[in-house]
Amino acid sequence: MEKPIVFFIGKPGSGKGTQADMLAKVTGWPVVGTSGGLREIVATGTTAGHKLKETMDSGALTPYWVASYVYLKILFGLSDDSTIIFDGTSRTLPETKIVADSLKWIDRPFRIFHLTVPDEEVHGRIALRREKGSRVDDHPDAVVIRLKAYYEDTDGAISYLRDAGMLTEIDGHRPPEVIAEEVRSILKLNDN
Repeated sequence: MEKPIVFFIGKPGSGKGTQADMLAKVTGWPVVGTSGGLREIVATGTTAGHKLKETMDSGALTPYWVASYVYLKILFGLSDDSTIIFDGTSRTLPETKIVADSLKWIDRPFRIFHLTVPDEEVHGRIALRREKGSRVDDHPDAVVIRLKAYYEDTDGAISYLRDAGMLTEIDGHRPPEVIAEEVRSILKLNDN
């Protein structure tokens, strides 16, 4: 059976990175997100890098065409026998359409998991993450901006995927181990 390309999408703090990392530990599949590629652009120190840093630090979404460029570069670099786990890719409707079209075009199996959590949980999880000082965009004002962007941009993308039958909904308001077990079961990895 060909290994699927896996995506985790959802609100900020929904557990996308946690689930991607847990799946990677079991499968050995690499985890990437457009944010890593975006940080590489920021590190160049170019005009685009400075603009991108300003956008990311504010908590706003980057333009869909920048995120799509990073995503496609990663996707088109995959060999036939490899797979990957995308963490947080596909945050706007135009970006989502590019993801859907590109996956159909390369004709590879894929699974898009949407981790659902209530907003109160998002604020609580990000407050805990903020205490660890792990991310610049975890300050309270940025969380409000990121949730607003989720509802304005990502919610429509999720509806598109749901309507196209390309989305697997996962209740993200449970212990990470329980969610990971459900993900492995859906991917039929529990028998391996």
